[in-house]
Amino acid sequence: MKRIICLVGATASGKTGVGIELAKLLNAEVVSADSIQVYKGLNIGSAKPTFSEMQGIPHHLLDVVEICEASFSVSEYRKLASEAIDDIIARNKVPLVVGGTGLYINSLTFPLNFAQVKADWDLRSELLEKEQAEPYILHRMLEEVDPISAERLHKNDTKRVLRALEVYYLSGKPLSEHGNSFQNPAGEEVEYSPIIFGLTMPRELLYERINIRVDQMLTSGLIDEVKGILCYGIDPNLPALQGIGYKQLIAHYLGYGEETIEETIELIKRETRRFAKRQTTWFKRDSRINWIDVTQYESEAAIARDIAEKIKVKTEET
Repeated sequence: MKRIICLVGATASGKTGVGIELAKLLNAEVVSADSIQVYKGLNIGSAKPTFSEMQGIPHHLLDVVEICEASFSVSEYRKLASEAIDDIIARNKVPLVVGGTGLYINSLTFPLNFAQVKADWDLRSELLEKEQAEPYILHRMLEEVDPISAERLHKNDTKRVLRALEVYYLSGKPLSEHGNSFQNPAGEEVEYSPIIFGLTMPRELLYERINIRVDQMLTSGLIDEVKGILCYGIDPNLPALQGIGYKQLIAHYLGYGEETIEETIELIKRETRRFAKRQTTWFKRDSRINWIDVTQYESEAAIARDIAEKIKVKTEET
């Protein structure tokens, strides 16, 4: 079985910087596991690392999907990520999967049986009509049949809520039981054997970092990035533009919301904090993760050195 190293955690926990430092030590290349960074043109709001921030470390699965793509799926991510991982291994380098999209991580480390459930466009149309008639009814429906997935998915994430319901109605089994409950009861063979590390810190510190990060995004030109997207007349309902920051600013500038720009910025910070809480809940359920409290280290480089030592020990044990 092929070995991969994974680095996970909530947004703003420091994954990008630690991942780059760790890649230097491991002779690794980074494979992104971020559901917004896959899209071209969504740079600032997704916290996509810049060329200089990468420090010469190759990054894969960034900018691989057009913003206008309406149906990029987890199974498509797994296909592209697997190709990148296999290429990295073939060149005698280490695949380092870094990101906060738990479903992307699990698609590489558990059987992804729900990918076999094909789209049913008639069912989707019927469900979307319900949602248009009564906002958030799909999320309430999901709470009844798959409370685990409902807890993980935000009620505004219509695309993924819809897919979870589709999987349930077509397979008779909740999405959370299709290889996403951090177990493999049937003992199905998976392609990669992961060593997973997670970055954690006190919630108050994480929320403070999130607030600062949003301010930095605005200083770096997030508003201009959003206005540039709107200039092309791109459909604001596309999945790519449902990412936090993009969704709220687009609503503000298209007049969907009543918030001022100051209120919109506070809304972005609040939604990002809520998202981080959901990420933390997701990852805390995974007993495979070796947690690293970043407050116990003096720098990202020090965190990376400790993780590298732990990887060495675990590799020798196996």
